Amino acid sequence: MAESPRPGGSARAGGPAPRGSLGPAWLGAALLLLADWALLRPALPGVASLLVPAALPLLRVWVGGLARWAALGLGARGVLRATVGPTREGGALGGLAALQPLAAALGLALPGLALFRALVSWGAPGGADGARLLHWGSRLDAFALSYAAALPAAALWLKLWSLWARGGPAGSADPVRRLLGCLGAEVRRLPLVLGLLVLSCFGEMAIPFFTGRLTDWILQDGPASAFTRNIALMSILTIASATLEFLGDGLYNSTMGRVHSRLQGQVLRAVLRQETEFFQQNQTGAITSRVTEDTATVSESLSEQLSLLLWYLVRGLCLLGLMLWGSPFLTLVTLAALPLLFLLPKKLGKWHQMLAAQVQESLAKSSQVAIEVLSAMPTVRSFANEEGEAQKFRQKQQEMNILNQKEAVAYAVDLWTSTISGMLLKVGILYVGGQLVTSGAVSSGNLVTFVLYQIQFTTAVQVLLSTYPRVQKAVGSSEKIFEYLDRTPCCPASGVLTPLDLEGLVQFQDVSFAYPNHPDAPVLQGLTFTLCPGEVTALVGPNGSGKSTVAALLQNLYQPTAGALLLDGKPLPQYEHRYLHRQVAAVGQEPQLFGRSFRENIAYGLTQKPTLEEVTAAAMESGAHAFISELPQGYDTEVGEAGGQLSGGQRQAVALARALIRKPRVLILDDATSALDANSQLRVEQLLYESPERHSRSVLLITQRLSSVEQADHILFLEGGTICESGTHQQLMQKRGRYWAMVQAPGGSGDPE
Repeated sequence: MAESPRPGGSARAGGPAPRGSLGPAWLGAALLLLADWALLRPALPGVASLLVPAALPLLRVWVGGLARWAALGLGARGVLRATVGPTREGGALGGLAALQPLAAALGLALPGLALFRALVSWGAPGGADGARLLHWGSRLDAFALSYAAALPAAALWLKLWSLWARGGPAGSADPVRRLLGCLGAEVRRLPLVLGLLVLSCFGEMAIPFFTGRLTDWILQDGPASAFTRNIALMSILTIASATLEFLGDGLYNSTMGRVHSRLQGQVLRAVLRQETEFFQQNQTGAITSRVTEDTATVSESLSEQLSLLLWYLVRGLCLLGLMLWGSPFLTLVTLAALPLLFLLPKKLGKWHQMLAAQVQESLAKSSQVAIEVLSAMPTVRSFANEEGEAQKFRQKQQEMNILNQKEAVAYAVDLWTSTISGMLLKVGILYVGGQLVTSGAVSSGNLVTFVLYQIQFTTAVQVLLSTYPRVQKAVGSSEKIFEYLDRTPCCPASGVLTPLDLEGLVQFQDVSFAYPNHPDAPVLQGLTFTLCPGEVTALVGPNGSGKSTVAALLQNLYQPTAGALLLDGKPLPQYEHRYLHRQVAAVGQEPQLFGRSFRENIAYGLTQKPTLEEVTAAAMESGAHAFISELPQGYDTEVGEAGGQLSGGQRQAVALARALIRKPRVLILDDATSALDANSQLRVEQLLYESPERHSRSVLLITQRLSSVEQADHILFLEGGTICESGTHQQLMQKRGRYWAMVQAPGGSGDPE
């Protein structure tokens, strides 16, 4: 037997195919199909007749079908190998990649139909002849039927495989597999959902089926008991179908809801793992769109669009099987008319959509003219151009009216073609069906059943064609999401060091740094200094000298491009992430608060929730307790979005309390007191220089308010990324250098510059 169908599975090669290789390939495919008609069609039935007794017609059909699959599959494999080599990706050959699934579909189409008809006619008189009549070697219509069923099946298989295959043309990393992987343990529910779906579809087919039966009963004037029995069975099956659909939808939607939450959480966690440069290189809106909108699009498509796709796909397949069982010839007529029924309206629908987009664009332009005029009325009035602006608006309105007329015509033509094509198909089915009823090939009830099936089938195909693009859109959105999930952060992984007796000794050893987006513009060059426990080291200098970059490196937000930054003799990345940021706390000039209560903001990031007494003590140290205690709800008061209900000084005081509650060994104040009043500033200076806890921590004080650094143990003057002066306040004032000049400048010892 030939290998299982897989698009291009036998054609894989490394380099690109020669430009002229597709011509011989198509010629080989044409010769293969000609051989199917001229050689396999007359030969294989005779071989099957010799191997299988006449009493087993169904087995004969299966032997012939499997032999046909094997012969066509080997031929397709030979055509592809002879053209582009044994390992070439079949997807590069376009339609030729469907040769192997087409061979499988041709081999299995009639045996599958014969088996289906044998099962549904089990025990019925003459049921055994169903397989014999489908012997494709003796009936040309059966041979044509196999191609009518195989071609769309192969095309569908190739399309699905293109979504499933690894490394598609757009470089996608297995989006469908990844989407299914997002289901996690929930994937075990899918077989149950699919089973409920199939049973519900078969139950829904009860109405057309029993409608046909009742039609025959009316025409034949059957007994009342048969009528009652059919109505009862139809009611039971319809209720059962609705119940199964309810259970399936409920199970599916609950599963997809959990998948949405899990997927959004995974994307957010992946984003939070990224390095600091990632958030500088990507706009916040773009990141938020990935985390919220793209995951919502994927989840919505999984929960709604994929549900519709599965429902109507299963429904369409069930209807197609029942149509083939009822009348293969009428089914062929329906399948042949489908392109006319959908392709032409689809093309016209694109024309209508294009015109609708142009109408919206024209409307936006005319609205823009009105908005521009109304917002600049003094200018319009001063130049006496009211009539000119009105004329310009009328021109835009005339353009929009012309487009509106074209859109109306396009809409009417689109609706007319859809309606007329559907009516022509129904008339054609009724005409051909009437001929079959007249000849006695089918009964009147079977014709009614088939027409009802055909109407539902065309509706299912229409929904599938409209739903499939939205599922593709979800796959596209998922690729964007998986870019974040697969992205490896450039920052080093969290270390493992969590010492119990950290001293807080910080050493900058010949540290240089340049931001990744400007690698040729160094911000720090050969920086060497030490922060000692119990001491306050002040870092001063002009704007742009690199002071805040020093604070960022000490928080491990960036990695030095040269040199080493040590904490108690160990590089910062070797410390465990949460442990490091409990021991190293920073307060900036414009601290970020969250739209939560004061208590939650002060305790932010702590794994062990502090008591209210601990929160209050930290707020008293920072000077925040005074204004928090005056609020009606105290520490449970919401601070507003980003602390918008607080002044700049109040936000700095809360942020300082957030740092102090951690009892850090290294405290960084990056211009963190610029917005504080005199009393709060004095309280912070007492905290730095007179607090009993000052001996247990190293302090890096970055400020433009030079009066705050006079008591510092060390003062470093940073300029151009290098330390050009260092010492105490008295020593630097005696040098009369850059520090002395800054102190003597207007405002140098008072407010910041």
